[in-house]
Amino acid sequence: MAVKVAELASWVRERLLLRNEASRAFFPGEAVPLAEACQKMAERFLRGGRLLAFGNGPYATDAQHVSVEFVHPVIVGKRALPALDLSLDFWPWLQALLRPEDMVMGFGPPEGDEEVSQALVWAQARGAQTFALPGTRGDYAVRAPAADPFVHQELLEILYHTLWETVHVFFEHRELGHEVGPAGFLYPSLGQVRQDTRGVVGEVAASIQAKAEEDERLRMKVAQEEAETLAELIQAIGSRLAQGGKLLLFGNGGSATDANDFAIDCVNPPPGWRPIPAVSLALEPAVLSALANDVGAEVIFLRQIHAQARPEDVAIGISTSGGSKNVLLALEEARRRGLLTVALLGYDGGEVVRQGLAHFPLVVRSDYIPRIQEVQASVYHVIREGLEVYLG
Repeated sequence: MAVKVAELASWVRERLLLRNEASRAFFPGEAVPLAEACQKMAERFLRGGRLLAFGNGPYATDAQHVSVEFVHPVIVGKRALPALDLSLDFWPWLQALLRPEDMVMGFGPPEGDEEVSQALVWAQARGAQTFALPGTRGDYAVRAPAADPFVHQELLEILYHTLWETVHVFFEHRELGHEVGPAGFLYPSLGQVRQDTRGVVGEVAASIQAKAEEDERLRMKVAQEEAETLAELIQAIGSRLAQGGKLLLFGNGGSATDANDFAIDCVNPPPGWRPIPAVSLALEPAVLSALANDVGAEVIFLRQIHAQARPEDVAIGISTSGGSKNVLLALEEARRRGLLTVALLGYDGGEVVRQGLAHFPLVVRSDYIPRIQEVQASVYHVIREGLEVYLG
């Protein structure tokens, strides 16, 4: 389908700004309930509870994302918290692992997922704190923030990022059983005297809303500065797909889960959309661990490019820093082999930009990783939507 770049760029701006409208309608009403749920999470973690997350299809990648954020916090000095993604076979795993002090988080599409809902009801009856994302049956049950599945998923990512970010605030106001004497007021996380957190809930709620507003600002900036580039990229990817190419996606940590989500959105799109061939190189745990163990973590994507890439393909690296060595090597090799190279980046674009490794570097100009990832999700979802428009 012939679509002019200017027309496609205008459409891209509209789709990005639509997300801001949904965000402004959703977060002001959810900030306080979310802060209260986060306070209860902190208390459960302090009692030894674990976060168990799951979902089906693309929503399994949200469970992956939650797990990696809690276990491997990007803020240096924050504690690792026990979290598991059970999506592969969540009913048996949940029944085998659940303890009453645990937290259980179920993800699904805007219309909900009955299998996920039933698992949450079962867990709640056994004492767990439950999060229905979305749903009506849970200790924290949220209505779908948007009917569009991509917008819905993006806003839920902000929601669970804020849970992870703010649970540490409540840790700092809870005792851990260490006696620090008269200086305890200086170290509320260590004192034995329980701190009054009534005011903290309000502060956390305000912080949650401010985080959503920062995303809105960053999306606006991308819409203003990158819409034409995104339109050109959609056309360039469409041309490669028309030649029989596929997408090869990769990233680390939360960016790995985004690569997985993008790939699933391509091969298992919303009803009525055409599937697009895509592979996430981050969705191969045996290959990743073998390469990391036997050769080194820097080659985990490079060697898969050697095995999987064809000249008509598109390599899409996702990196908040733009400096991940394994992403740099994979993009360099992909470009050498004639692939179209794309990078979703944060900060100033890092080494990917400085070394010119991507034909299309798309930079979310922020220095805070959760906000970068949230807006990157909007960017790759708009690319997926644009491919449907362009190829339709």
